[in-house]
Amino acid sequence: MNWRPLRNWGARVHDTALSGAPAVVLENERLRITVLLDGAHVVECNDKRRDLDLVWLTPDALRRPVAGGTVNGLAAFHDTYPGGWQEILPNGGAPSAYGGAEFGQHDEVAGLPWAAEVVRDDPDEVAVRLTVHTRRTPLRVSKVLRLRSGEATLRVEETLTNLAPVATHAMWGQHFAYGRPFLQPESRIRVPDGLRVVPHPGPVNPPRRAVAPGGPHEWPTVPTPGGGSLDLSRIPAPGAPSDVVYLTGLTEGWYELGRPDGATVRVEWDVAVLPYLWLWHEFGDTTGYPWWGRAYVVGIEPFSSYPTSGLSGAVANGSALELAPHEEKALWWTIGVVG
Repeated sequence: MNWRPLRNWGARVHDTALSGAPAVVLENERLRITVLLDGAHVVECNDKRRDLDLVWLTPDALRRPVAGGTVNGLAAFHDTYPGGWQEILPNGGAPSAYGGAEFGQHDEVAGLPWAAEVVRDDPDEVAVRLTVHTRRTPLRVSKVLRLRSGEATLRVEETLTNLAPVATHAMWGQHFAYGRPFLQPESRIRVPDGLRVVPHPGPVNPPRRAVAPGGPHEWPTVPTPGGGSLDLSRIPAPGAPSDVVYLTGLTEGWYELGRPDGATVRVEWDVAVLPYLWLWHEFGDTTGYPWWGRAYVVGIEPFSSYPTSGLSGAVANGSALELAPHEEKALWWTIGVVG
């Protein structure tokens, strides 16, 4: 990346490119945030005091779409997924169908180009508005990313709009994925008290599950398929079984993921809009597609709905977000370093 000269104090914003993909950078004394505009993927959140990046990137990150690519609903996402953090809307998880529209994995906004507009650029604060319109559903998302001088927190305010004169459903989530160098064995997850763990109701990839079916179970200690127990709040060493589960019962929207040395990321959000927390573990146990044993990552993801089986499943179980004709829904969330 070729950085243009910048003032060395306060907050600043500028555009750049990564592997030919347009991007925008928000930066202050504490954090550097890089966002790819194709998909609005946050591919860098660097704690500048430690020179420590919080986000996880895939082994083959920053791959742009190519002509003649696959139409497979799962592969279409993974072919260009860089890792990092992204919006998921309106289909969360597996390929699905709704209202006559067919969706692939985590379709659609993570695979669309977003428009960017700088709305503030001064030493006290920088802010960028990102906007996208879905193509198979009548939805628009507009969000303002804000970074204030001296703060180690990215603040985001969003508006989701139904542009149609009829009601529609959606799954809306924030797909936060953490990996090396930030993520380490014995890192700990902290969440509000009293949460319940709902195992994924079906097969996962790979088939070696970390959590026994059934439940719900009390957080954080859950039964394993072999009759033992597992503390989900502790990040294991590479090679541990992988899984995805859902945390329910949230009355406060926050969590922390902290390393043994004290470096900690804290996420806060409007739990009235995103009442579930998805917990995705992939610690190298998938030795075939798509990770081939190369992923060491945990996703801790606030969501409107569950499970990760697509929009049709969320509509069927009543957890899908419903938007009335021309309705707007607001959402706020923050992510920052506290340790």
